[in-house]
Amino acid sequence: MNTKYIDLINQTYDFPQEEFKVDKGQLHFHDIDLMQLTKEYGAPLKFTYLPQISNNINRAKTWFANAIEKHDYKGKYNYCYCTKSSHFKHVMDEALKNDIHIETSSAFDIDIVERLKKEGKITNDTFVISNGFKRAQYVTNIARLINSGHKNAIPIIDNYEEMDLLSKEIKGKFKVGIRIASEEEPKFEFYTSRLGIGYKNIVPFYKNQIAGNKKVELKMLHFFINTGIRDNAYYWNELLKCLKVYISLKKICPSLDSLNIGGGFPIKNSLAFEFDYEYMIDEIINQIKLTCEEEEVDVPHIFTEFGSFTVGESGGAIYEVLYQKQQNDREKWNMINSSFITTLPDTWAINKRFILLSVNRWQDTYERVLLGGLTCDSDDYYNSEQHMNAIYLPKYNKDKPLYIGFFNTGAYQETIGGFGGLQHCLIPSPKHVLIDRDENGKLTTRLFSEQQKSEDLLKILGYQNGQNESAEVEVDEFETSEKQ
Repeated sequence: MNTKYIDLINQTYDFPQEEFKVDKGQLHFHDIDLMQLTKEYGAPLKFTYLPQISNNINRAKTWFANAIEKHDYKGKYNYCYCTKSSHFKHVMDEALKNDIHIETSSAFDIDIVERLKKEGKITNDTFVISNGFKRAQYVTNIARLINSGHKNAIPIIDNYEEMDLLSKEIKGKFKVGIRIASEEEPKFEFYTSRLGIGYKNIVPFYKNQIAGNKKVELKMLHFFINTGIRDNAYYWNELLKCLKVYISLKKICPSLDSLNIGGGFPIKNSLAFEFDYEYMIDEIINQIKLTCEEEEVDVPHIFTEFGSFTVGESGGAIYEVLYQKQQNDREKWNMINSSFITTLPDTWAINKRFILLSVNRWQDTYERVLLGGLTCDSDDYYNSEQHMNAIYLPKYNKDKPLYIGFFNTGAYQETIGGFGGLQHCLIPSPKHVLIDRDENGKLTTRLFSEQQKSEDLLKILGYQNGQNESAEVEVDEFETSEKQ
């Protein structure tokens, strides 16, 4: 009878997969021995596998290149990285190795762009697409970037007053885009996105504020829907509406030559994940070309702003199961040595699904469990609702430590969780390790950040050293007390 954890996974999914395999009862991720990583750095542990960032960028660039060649599409494709997914320098440095561009969303993003320019990672030829609702500092920073000679900086107009604000601070001519306020799916609590300008108002807005302004050149129409790029009637309908606006604008605005279709490519959230990226890209290019040909206008250059797709599948988190609580005759709670609220906030906030697998003990028998975090918050858990299926893991045994891994967690979790700051119930942030490969393909690791200590949190809270000696307990002691 097949009752081992490895039997369960093999019977339930097509396994092993491209990034996952098992060797001697232990899980490997992109040929990284996760138990060896855990032994070296301890758990809880977060890691970023940098090569996967470049891998996903080049996958998308290849898919678009193939579709453009297949359909004899006359426009160019530009891959932009959506920085809000992860602003970390190691992420930006890796992404920028691949001849890409940048999408920003707030004032401080521009400061990052300027730092990267000084290092030679970005040039004046790099497109900097600035989205978001722009207040004074954001406008000032965009203007400073453009005034310094970065002519490929394109602010995307989000509301009616931004044109005047930008015109006052930018010297000379500059380029802009306009964001369409897309209509949301019926399940949403609102009908139209708060971002951008309504479909029917874009042509009048262009005529009133841009057409007669000799300083401004409209270059781009920006389109994005909240649910992302999906093969459903809603997406194709919204894309068609967007193309109608583009064509109407193009006929009265010759300078308009680019269509930004935003981001929203899904990432793998289960071993059963299936998404035909190539088909979607092929059909998007085809639909744009056919629609433009029917109206006898030139096809636009295509821009995308992939964030989660770029960085999401590079990240992971490893926890140790500290203890099992049998709360009734049916529910077994495996308590991890960290918190879902603080380290994987999307599991709590939006029931985000991540790939969950045991790191070790794949040859052991399994059981159905719930996973609980260390905080005293009743929402600090991960169960079948987030996981899509019941959670099965190797049976708890206090004499045989069990480690579990969450994968493809690289987008948003650090910034939403408040990297380096206060955490709920003062649960410390775990260590973070960067994993790369040298020129010979050999794995290399380095510690990016240490696990938080009590003095780190006390300093933020305003307590001075020596005021409360009993509070100055190292994280290791904190973990030990929890295990006991």
